[in-house]
Amino acid sequence: MEQLLSLLIGVLVAASVYLMLARNLLRFLFGLILLSNAANLTIFVAGRLTPGAPPLIPDGVDAPVSEVANALPQALVLTAIVIGFGLFAFALVLAFRAYQSLGTLHTDEMRVAEPKEQK
Repeated sequence: MEQLLSLLIGVLVAASVYLMLARNLLRFLFGLILLSNAANLTIFVAGRLTPGAPPLIPDGVDAPVSEVANALPQALVLTAIVIGFGLFAFALVLAFRAYQSLGTLHTDEMRVAEPKEQK
């Protein structure tokens, strides 16, 4: 199962790099989301996939009695999902504002600080 998920992570990273290298701001944002999902999946796979019980310890016991799932990758992924959503919302608002101000989403045409070439 880990090999299949590793392959999926590679595909997600390749697709995200392809989208982020495009000269369109909206494609860049979609690539950023794919890269975030690939990073979350990497953290999840690194914590070993175990079909064990939930990471709960019964009362009065210092350690789990049987094999349990690792709670740390789950907590890290949950936190990363929330942070990734906040980052995406902020970037989407910035892209919308840039489109309102400049009238385009193509990064080659977003040259406000540079003078236009004289022909």
